[in-house]
Amino acid sequence: MVKESFMGKYKWWIIIAVVVLVLLYIVSAYNNFVGLEQNVNSMWSEVENQYTRQADLIPNLVSVTASSVSVETKFVKDVVAARASWAAANSQLEKDTAGVQMTNGITAFVNAVAENYPVLQANKQYIALTDELSGTQNRIATARGRYIEGIQSFNTAVKRFPANLLAGLFGFT
Repeated sequence: MVKESFMGKYKWWIIIAVVVLVLLYIVSAYNNFVGLEQNVNSMWSEVENQYTRQADLIPNLVSVTASSVSVETKFVKDVVAARASWAAANSQLEKDTAGVQMTNGITAFVNAVAENYPVLQANKQYIALTDELSGTQNRIATARGRYIEGIQSFNTAVKRFPANLLAGLFGFT
């Protein structure tokens, strides 16, 4: 009889403690998912920011080289078309794909100019612009790497058990 009264007295406290612990886990897991999702969004914003910087430099590149370069209109058209594709892209995948095309187009253009127009290589504006584009392309590569790492962290958290049950329940995929 003493045992029953002891269990009866603490049974509700034990149930309440278990419920509180489960609720704390759910809140913690949800907040972790939110934080990881915001981190991924922030990292994508940095990638997009660097692509915007690169796209904004293209008119300057065309302008600086236009007076000296008349033959490479194909490269100019490719770079301008890639910039337009990037500006028109709607999804992250489309923007990233167009951004990579933009980067590749700029690299091909700069290489063609370097091979065919050594005089332009001495132009201070051109040198400064290519240095800035090169730095921007390095920033893009770094930002894309961080974005991929952020996605990996998010995906790992969403797929781990038992958090994956909560992730699906709260719409984190």
